[in-house]
Amino acid sequence: MDSISKPVSLREHVVPVEAGEHVVGAVWLKQTLALALADGRVLRWRDGETQSVEAHGGGLLCVASDGARLISGGDDGRVVATSADGAPEELARDQKRRWIDAVTVSSSGSIAWNSGRNVHARDDKGRLRSIEVASTPQGLSLAPKGYRLAIAQMNGVLLWYPNTEAKPDFLEWKGSHLDVTWSPDGRFIVTAMQENALHGWRLGEKPSHMRMTGYPAKPRSLSWSHDGLWLASSGADAAIVWPFQGEGPTGKAPRECGARHAKVTRVAFHPKALVLAVGYDDGCILMIRLTDASELLVRPAQRGSGITAFAWDKLGKRLAFGTEDGEAGVLTLPGG
Repeated sequence: MDSISKPVSLREHVVPVEAGEHVVGAVWLKQTLALALADGRVLRWRDGETQSVEAHGGGLLCVASDGARLISGGDDGRVVATSADGAPEELARDQKRRWIDAVTVSSSGSIAWNSGRNVHARDDKGRLRSIEVASTPQGLSLAPKGYRLAIAQMNGVLLWYPNTEAKPDFLEWKGSHLDVTWSPDGRFIVTAMQENALHGWRLGEKPSHMRMTGYPAKPRSLSWSHDGLWLASSGADAAIVWPFQGEGPTGKAPRECGARHAKVTRVAFHPKALVLAVGYDDGCILMIRLTDASELLVRPAQRGSGITAFAWDKLGKRLAFGTEDGEAGVLTLPGG
């Protein structure tokens, strides 16, 4: 990453991609970029060539990826997998056509999704299990190791082993939990809350609480550093980056990166270095290095063009982004 230490703009290294519709999510499928669009389509881009395929008969609401497929949920009640080529494949369909607005996938190919108050999990061997939870499930996240699912809901997080009969554990904290993420080593679980805060638990025999408050808006975008020692979040006029060394962030102040007169909407850590991509509601994108807080401009502010999606490729050579007004682009780092 020495190549981005020079005090220059990276703007000239961005190739524009015309998405034409609100970009819900972006993922790299090896050399192919897949953009999930709000109107139900997936746009595949490779070497400047684009192809649009219809994944949902209605709005596309949520996205996850295992690196080989873009998994999406829609308001048509379907879970769909789109690969780098070929037609999208239906993985599941809700008979009552209830919205699928949370989906997660593991690197081994296990997936989970919600419908109504139910959560469904299918492992990499195709075994399907379902559970009904006390309130509408919001965020879902499969553990980095082992087949365990975290389900964010009202007043806490349910931890469920789908392939056992064991009673799920419940991590309680009053309030509405909207999103959930595991730390890369599986030691911590963190949720984004309706109450403009993050809440965390350090797992163990007696899970301990971690409160992360002070956000002026909901911190809906979360990203762990490659070493698992930092958690970046949106929801303020800077990226708020919490330290997770040792016992976690309790009693420690977060770092604030890229402060501007605009709200941060997306954050994405580089997969191999302590470099953070930060997107704002005015369309600006900065690249920030945590070691010295140096900043590089990737995209200048553009009215009505808030950043809604980020995706680093596996090697960290390219960063894709998408916006709410249908613009997108690919940054290739110099020397990459």
